[in-house]
Amino acid sequence: MPSGSDHIETSASASENRVRRRAFLSVAAVSPLLPVVSAVSAHAEDQRTADGAAMAQDMLPAGTMEVIGALPDPGPSGITVTPDNRVFLSFPRHAEDHNHPALGELRNGKAVAWPDEKTTLQSSLPIDQRLISPHGMTTDTQGHLWLIDDGKIVGHPIPPGAAKIVGYDTTTRKRIANIVLKAPALLPDSHMNDLRVDLTHGEKGTVFVADSSFGTSPGLVVVDVASGRQRRVLTQHPSILAEPGFVAVLEGKPRHYKAKHAQFPTGGVDSITLSTDCSTLYYSPLTSRRLYSLPTSLLSDFSLTDQQLSDAVVDLGEKVMTDGLATDPWNRLYLTAGEHDAIMRRNTDGSIDVIARDQRIIWPDGIFADKSYVYCVLGQWNRLAGFNDGHNLRQPPYLVVRCPITPPAT
Repeated sequence: MPSGSDHIETSASASENRVRRRAFLSVAAVSPLLPVVSAVSAHAEDQRTADGAAMAQDMLPAGTMEVIGALPDPGPSGITVTPDNRVFLSFPRHAEDHNHPALGELRNGKAVAWPDEKTTLQSSLPIDQRLISPHGMTTDTQGHLWLIDDGKIVGHPIPPGAAKIVGYDTTTRKRIANIVLKAPALLPDSHMNDLRVDLTHGEKGTVFVADSSFGTSPGLVVVDVASGRQRRVLTQHPSILAEPGFVAVLEGKPRHYKAKHAQFPTGGVDSITLSTDCSTLYYSPLTSRRLYSLPTSLLSDFSLTDQQLSDAVVDLGEKVMTDGLATDPWNRLYLTAGEHDAIMRRNTDGSIDVIARDQRIIWPDGIFADKSYVYCVLGQWNRLAGFNDGHNLRQPPYLVVRCPITPPAT
């Protein structure tokens, strides 16, 4: 493990944070596959760390979180779960190059190359048939697995054919879609980050991709599956762009948004999810705390102008800063809340609940919800060397967790 974790903590909170981090990381190391159940005490004001420092109530453990995978390098990013409860993970190469499979199925706590090693490793397959750097993942309403391959290997430009949308039938391992992204939908600094698939519009469906951008050029990309037609939209709309002056507080330290000198993972439109009936796309920039929505009937209509789409954007107000959004069968939205070491839920009335709060929830990334659980990958991306004066502070194992959920009260 890299040393120097104290470097990213403020002096006022360093002692307290070190105690709590060691305690929780020790639990993960000793019992990575055991469920950890934690609840807020009725006497929160009396809670103290081992060195006697008082703990704020919003820093106390809450909810139930089960570790279903504790993985070595490389760290996973995307996650999705099929109707038969198979868990799939993506291992992108845009932050760190690696020679491990880029896509895997989680089996008995370990990631196994899927659909095969030839597709997920450097091989003789053409670049448009290999998975270079898959990132966001999802399943459609028929249970098919979809992923966005950003095509980026750290330190190199995106080669032609590398960035693509890929769909699989997980029962047969057959590739049901392979759509290469091209200019002008794809830009040299594109970061094709996450995607959702709407089967209610278009002959074979429509894919919505969040391009958060490795630079400063984010946008939504809309792709018709049947024809492969694709376009960028809303590239200058405030709902797409990073917020100027944004400050995130991560592991006790304020991090300021600077477009040219990032202090933490930043970017434009990133988190996206669909309503249960696929009528609405919800989305948010990474460097923002606001939630927006658009009707998919308009977004999937290639005849509409940017101005017409802009007029239809709905600002749903504040949430928390999120790197991922997911929808459960009751149309509740799940939020990765890295500033709060938490996974949260936005209910249909706009209220927000804490599903789990745990000091091991360090930069929660990919997220997926079904009728029983919300699943999440804990990526530690804010600890990359580029954000910490050249010091890589990420500490394997990288945890894959799930938290139980129940239907809303009637």
